[in-house]
Amino acid sequence: MMKKLRCLKLLTVVLLSSAVTVGCAGQSAKNSASKATPEAMQAIKNASDSISMANENNWIWSNTEDLLKEAQAAADSGDNAKAIKLADQAKFQAEAAIIQYNYEKDHPRGL
Repeated sequence: MMKKLRCLKLLTVVLLSSAVTVGCAGQSAKNSASKATPEAMQAIKNASDSISMANENNWIWSNTEDLLKEAQAAADSGDNAKAIKLADQAKFQAEAAIIQYNYEKDHPRGL
């Protein structure tokens, strides 16, 4: 009976240790899932905000949102320089679309 109790205690300790180890490993994986720097995330947020403003006018260039998706994918994979470059391009295009919208609105061509 004592041997069974001792084996049961030992088994419990091993199982609990394993559970703690697996739980901690899973937590660090969650924390490192996004490898984006704060600068990359800010650039993506700025681009997203500009795209939202262009979409409010229903006037957005055809590949602007794709650039934002590519920027997010680059940030997620840890290529922050590429993420910032793509996000800046998306922001530029969205802002240019807003300027173009306002120009077209102020200068109707009678089409």
